[in-house]
Amino acid sequence: MHPLSNADFLSLWERGRQLHRLDRGLLAIHTAFPEIRVESVADWPLGRRNRALVKLRSSCFGPALQCWTTCPQCAEKIELNIAADAIAPQEERDHQPEQTVTVNGEIFRLPTSRDLARLAREMEHEPDRGTAAIHLLRACRVAEEPAEKSWSEEELETIGESMAEADPLAEILLGFECPACLSTCSEALDLPTFLWAEIDALVRRLLLEVHTLASAYGWSEREILSLSDARRRLYLEMVQA
Repeated sequence: MHPLSNADFLSLWERGRQLHRLDRGLLAIHTAFPEIRVESVADWPLGRRNRALVKLRSSCFGPALQCWTTCPQCAEKIELNIAADAIAPQEERDHQPEQTVTVNGEIFRLPTSRDLARLAREMEHEPDRGTAAIHLLRACRVAEEPAEKSWSEEELETIGESMAEADPLAEILLGFECPACLSTCSEALDLPTFLWAEIDALVRRLLLEVHTLASAYGWSEREILSLSDARRRLYLEMVQA
């Protein structure tokens, strides 16, 4: 993995700010892991993608994830603190799941970011979870004939459970108890969106620091970013004193 410098963050942010949230996550992985640039990360199973994002996030921002959510029962705002190892233990971060599962004689490959992107386009005007699940299974079904396939609710549940068992990090659910109403709830963690929000906040802080020091000393962006964080903070303290 390639440690990201401040200049890397700025370049990543500039290239990704107009992209879809899914593509931002893939761009971040390609930037931080040069050894896999020849691979199509969009075709990785979602669990493998999420493991890479956890590793990247821990390297750049530390092992503790802090986020906010809202209780669906009473609308209380809740702060969640999650350890990266609780999501993807260090020893499992390079684990690659099996590529397919077999249920009732049918073979399904595991969903990928490309599948989610295609699904988002197809469901843009029809945001129904049940229909979305069927579309996704049809896309992941490995079959010689392209015939439309339907499944009962029981079959959908069985296939979904088999996929979740094969790729448990494909969907990350955070369980918590609301301190206000004591309801037990869960919230899906969207890692590409979460990581990009942190990158965006970091870049905006860096650009403000560049503006402040360039205005005070006439230094270029390259010169300011080449300073260590400690030296840059000290110069900022002197300028703002």
